[in-house]
Amino acid sequence: MSGPRPDLVIRSRRVVLPDGFGDAAVVVHSGRIAAVLPWADAPDAVAAVDCGDACLMPGLVDTHVHVNEPGRAEWEGFASATRAAAAGGITTLVDMPLNSTPATTTATAFAAKRVAAAGGCRVDVGFWGGVVPGNTAELEGLAAAGVLGFKCFLVPSGVDDFPEVGERDLREAMPVLAQLGRPLLVHAELPGPIGAAAEALRGDDPRRYATWLASRPPAAEVEAIRMVLGLCAETGCAVHVVHLSAAEALPDLVSARARGLPVTVETCPHYLVFAAEEIGDGATLHKCAPPIRDRANRDRLWEALRDGVIDLVASDHSPCPPALKARETGDFMAAWGGIASLQVALSAVWSGARERGFTPVDLARWMSERPAWLAGLAGRKGGIAPGADADLVIWEPEAEWTVEGARLHHRHLLTPYEGRRLRGVVRSTFVRGQRAFDRGADGKVEDRFTTAPIGRLLECTGRGAAEHGGIAERTDRASSGGAVDRVDGSR
Repeated sequence: MSGPRPDLVIRSRRVVLPDGFGDAAVVVHSGRIAAVLPWADAPDAVAAVDCGDACLMPGLVDTHVHVNEPGRAEWEGFASATRAAAAGGITTLVDMPLNSTPATTTATAFAAKRVAAAGGCRVDVGFWGGVVPGNTAELEGLAAAGVLGFKCFLVPSGVDDFPEVGERDLREAMPVLAQLGRPLLVHAELPGPIGAAAEALRGDDPRRYATWLASRPPAAEVEAIRMVLGLCAETGCAVHVVHLSAAEALPDLVSARARGLPVTVETCPHYLVFAAEEIGDGATLHKCAPPIRDRANRDRLWEALRDGVIDLVASDHSPCPPALKARETGDFMAAWGGIASLQVALSAVWSGARERGFTPVDLARWMSERPAWLAGLAGRKGGIAPGADADLVIWEPEAEWTVEGARLHHRHLLTPYEGRRLRGVVRSTFVRGQRAFDRGADGKVEDRFTTAPIGRLLECTGRGAAEHGGIAERTDRASSGGAVDRVDGSR
């Protein structure tokens, strides 16, 4: 290579590249990937890392994270969430607009969110805005301020200042989002089937997992997705279905794709790992909405990933203070619904994927490449290629570890994965070429983080998130007090 001496070269016999999987040397200069070369052609650099047979993969991009700050930092905050993310190989996360106070439904609230995040993030962070009844006039301002897209609920969210929307609200908001070039992320459950189920379950034992499962029937997801697909066809607004649980909705999604509708779909680690038959009564750490369904449903979700019907996997990291999980009573109906899984997401998904014959290439597609595209960060995040940010994770696919909540870096250490043996151990995480996390050897040395948070805030300021890069970097200090990367482009 000609030109300045690179800052860093990382070599591995197993590098996940856009066109395959093999040995390579990744050359880094000024935080970006300058070149990807054959193993033997690695140039001299200021620093060098030889991964040997460990896998070198694009850093994960998690587009479904509830950080909850400002206002509910006792639930989760940017400092703790991004520590857990770095320890789990996640180099970019996108924060959901609810559970913080104020919710991110106005430009003023978004400014408060940026202030809360500035200077305390160990990985890069982007933000979704919110669609709630009556805030259509705020959407353009939120987009101009930099949100990457918008999220809505079709059922009560559990948070008073983030109410659900109905079909009338969406008919008003979706044409605006289409014009802005921003996707609409939808919590797709309708209240009708849930209300009918509640009537049928009146008097049933709330400690039984079967009661919670029956209270959120597949019909709630199926009917919601059908409604949203109809509005997608009518308005041209790109739609992303978050945390798909019910496999019964897959045929409608296949049909929508065949018609060319701009719809994408995610599922979550907990739907791919757990099964209703395995969840004991009173085990409220497993409560989430939509619920974890049976083994047959889980198998169909895996097949949908194989077939490309489900595009990506995101954590839906949704923590809460331990008392809200109602562990003393075991009351599923009273417990807060949400699973904290940032740090374990890679290993949880890989454990199931490996058993089914998938490879790290599949994992990178589901958890790096496609989430980056959803957030408008493709070309800059989610891939190992020249020009991309040097966001990288070194991990050992064959290594095993046992989840111990006490050793996780989330704000709260309760997890339904407690005691579970998982495959895939993250060794090091690099954010823009800087080592953000390094795991102690064989678990005998404490996890190590960089001395100062190096994460940046990602903002989209153009018509839409860029499909193939188009990110103009700013290194000056923004009004929020943190370094900002501005995205400008069109999907």
